[in-house]
Amino acid sequence: MYTVKEIAKCLNMTEHTIRYYTDMGLVPTLKRDKNGNRIFDEQSKNWLIGIKNLRGSGMSIKAIKDYVDLCLQGDSTVEERYKIIIEQKKKLEKKLKEMNERYKYIEYKANLYLDIMNHNIPDSTNPGTWSVSDLEPQEEKSL
Repeated sequence: MYTVKEIAKCLNMTEHTIRYYTDMGLVPTLKRDKNGNRIFDEQSKNWLIGIKNLRGSGMSIKAIKDYVDLCLQGDSTVEERYKIIIEQKKKLEKKLKEMNERYKYIEYKANLYLDIMNHNIPDSTNPGTWSVSDLEPQEEKSL
């Protein structure tokens, strides 16, 4: 059994987040000790791991609650849960693609600055130094 502090440390989450998730009803196996303090068993820990991953994927608290409720209904909801996960996967794939594009841009900029610092090319990244001819649509500038 884990206390809020112990489970938070174990799962690298804040105590506040753990309390919030339990208050929202996302951990159906939550138990309380004789003083009313939250205590977590392995099953509760598993729920929190799932919630952490769903939340980390961008899923809303409401959507996670709906998902948890479906899980509690059992095998008859497997197809519906699958659809929820596939939809979230599509959203993640879109975000991943966007992040890869941003990463490539930052990688390009870092290499550009290395070339400038190594005096391989002049600094063309500073809009304050652009001349009127630089602003003609020959080549797009990159801030």
